[in-house]
Amino acid sequence: MLVSACGAPGTAALLRALRSNGERDVRLVGTDMAELAIGRHLCDAFHLVPAGSDPGFADAIREVCRREGVDAILPQSSFDLEGLAGERDRFEGIAVLVSSPDTIRRSNDKAESYALLHRIGVRAPRFLRVNGANEVAEAAAELGYPERPVCFKPVFSSGSRGFRVLDPTVDRAHQLLHERPGSVAMRLEEAVELLPGSGGPDLLVMELATGKERTVDGIADGERILLGHPKTREAMRAGLAMYFETLDDPGLMETASRIVAEFGIEHFFNIQLVGEHVIEINPRISTVVYQEDLNLPYLGVKHALGELSPDELAALASRVRPSRRALRYFEQIEWDETP
Repeated sequence: MLVSACGAPGTAALLRALRSNGERDVRLVGTDMAELAIGRHLCDAFHLVPAGSDPGFADAIREVCRREGVDAILPQSSFDLEGLAGERDRFEGIAVLVSSPDTIRRSNDKAESYALLHRIGVRAPRFLRVNGANEVAEAAAELGYPERPVCFKPVFSSGSRGFRVLDPTVDRAHQLLHERPGSVAMRLEEAVELLPGSGGPDLLVMELATGKERTVDGIADGERILLGHPKTREAMRAGLAMYFETLDDPGLMETASRIVAEFGIEHFFNIQLVGEHVIEINPRISTVVYQEDLNLPYLGVKHALGELSPDELAALASRVRPSRRALRYFEQIEWDETP
């Protein structure tokens, strides 16, 4: 089994779950664009590959599959999805756990995602698609700044990259003296100074969604959710959620079901909400709350390999326990580098 982006924060838990499946021994092959990826030490084999956005990414993955005898590919990064989706038919005899190119494109384009959510009656932030500092300032004013905070991010981003809250009440001295580097809040004037006057990447300026963060994680077949559960998303650190509580929330699952059907999501997905607003649709595996009797990653792989039918997978939904909790923490590994 090939696990891409094996330097991602959830890699160690994911690999541990795949190994402890209770049915068979699995051989794990990790790939990453960085040599200092944790998967290098936790997988049975490791290969450096180009970035997911590189035109040669899919060919590099295909060569790794040929050399290692891979049966299934499980991508972890949003940046890996497009290259794999466009080439998945060329991975003959290998299950590639990725949605269609159209699904990936619509999910990765946050502006198109939000527009589609509005059309199907799912709450999403009001937004304007802009380029450059001048249009950012105009859009922020249109959405209520400075009377209320707004936010912006690149149209295509992952893992909070590029996300900033524009808040006129930000205390810059407090940030300097008491906060860690990398605060996501700043004043509009600061953002305008850093951005080109016009041009540059497409950006979304949006109303700032507020409230409790929740996600729905699961496995889908392009039409419906086969197995999944909602959870809270709490205790943020360095842009990553560090604590989760599973939920019993049929309404949230119904919202996720509508999104899965409209976008045609296959295999793993993660849908993120702040308050009542959907802010992210990720057609890939994300942080999983594991159970000893419900190994979501392994079940998803079995389904992709044709070893578990959609109905058999859906029948396991009763095992989801809303009492489950997950606390992430930092670990480390040591080794001696040999010539």
